[in-house]
Amino acid sequence: MTEAKLIPALNKENLSHFSKTYVPSRLLLGPGPSNAHPEVLDALSLNPIGHLDEAYISLMSDVQQLLRYTWQCNNRLTLPMSGTGSAAMEASIANFIEEGEKILIAKKGYFGDRLVDMATRYKAQVSFIEKPWGEAFTYEEIKYEIETKKPAIFAIVHAETSSGVLQPLDGIGDICRKNNCLFLVDAVTSLGALELLIDEWKIDLAYSCSQKGLSCPPGLSPFTMNKRAEEKLSSRKTKVPNWYLDLSLLNKYWGSDRIYHHTAPVNMNFAIREGLRLIANEGLENVWKRHNTNAKKLWKGLESLGMELHVSEDYRLPTLTTVKIPPAVDGDGFKNHLLRNFGIEIGNGLGELSGKVWRVGLMGFNSCEENVDRLLNLFDTELKKFSIFESSTF
Repeated sequence: MTEAKLIPALNKENLSHFSKTYVPSRLLLGPGPSNAHPEVLDALSLNPIGHLDEAYISLMSDVQQLLRYTWQCNNRLTLPMSGTGSAAMEASIANFIEEGEKILIAKKGYFGDRLVDMATRYKAQVSFIEKPWGEAFTYEEIKYEIETKKPAIFAIVHAETSSGVLQPLDGIGDICRKNNCLFLVDAVTSLGALELLIDEWKIDLAYSCSQKGLSCPPGLSPFTMNKRAEEKLSSRKTKVPNWYLDLSLLNKYWGSDRIYHHTAPVNMNFAIREGLRLIANEGLENVWKRHNTNAKKLWKGLESLGMELHVSEDYRLPTLTTVKIPPAVDGDGFKNHLLRNFGIEIGNGLGELSGKVWRVGLMGFNSCEENVDRLLNLFDTELKKFSIFESSTF
């Protein structure tokens, strides 16, 4: 047996590079993540316990109860999936589509495109309808497409993070039920921040994330499904092709049996319980009002400075505002200036809006009047320094 050759240990000179972990202070006013609430960070830092410890199992039940309130639903299978929002997005496709089944996806931005990509990978029969980035679908357009195409699932993004559009959902659930179709909603940028009524709007499947409206770090993706979705899952002809995201297995862990499936990120569940508790203490209607009030203050302030917003106010997303970059302004230069000199992050445009807009997020703990005033002041005093032409105005 030959002696193993180990990689040489780092010497003192090399080790000096690795000081204690340090992260600069940032105010995250981009598309996410947002800053976590201090009380959430306190919960996150608690000592881990076992993922089958009776204390942890009790905490799991708290998380599910609080999630049902935040989702405004009574769905039995409501849980935070281990992984960021894209994990629950993929679970929604992997569990409920079998090869050759029809899915209709409404695309109006980057995340509608991602749903199409995922569904194609699971060999669904994919069709889609499309709107320009900045517009929403009408009820009549959706009704016609569902009645014509007869899909097994209709999927749409409620709050499109790439374009800043809030999609009205009223009435779509009724159309889906009349056509024996599951209604799937991406609520990544709306859960815990904007009005979202899972039961009342007859939404069968929905998913979100932890790092936006819930004021937590990234790492969990809240998910909920009703009895109609459970029936479709139980009637599959084939196994769910993704073991980690198989809801029939996760159901045994998050259901009454509490049978081990995977090692849960226990500290993240400490955190999400605290974030959901804070929402419940404030009250959902107060949370929704706070986000709408602060967004309107931001919109009014930006427009008074001569800025143009990308989305009509009728469909504008309160949690994520897309601001058009004036033609005479170095958009990246201004964005980088805010980060390097003031510790404030705003986002660049995504996809076809890259280089055309900034994305400004006011989500969860970060949605407050103080942050709006601070950002507006910087737009007022600093933006003029990034004019490409000295005499230009915007």
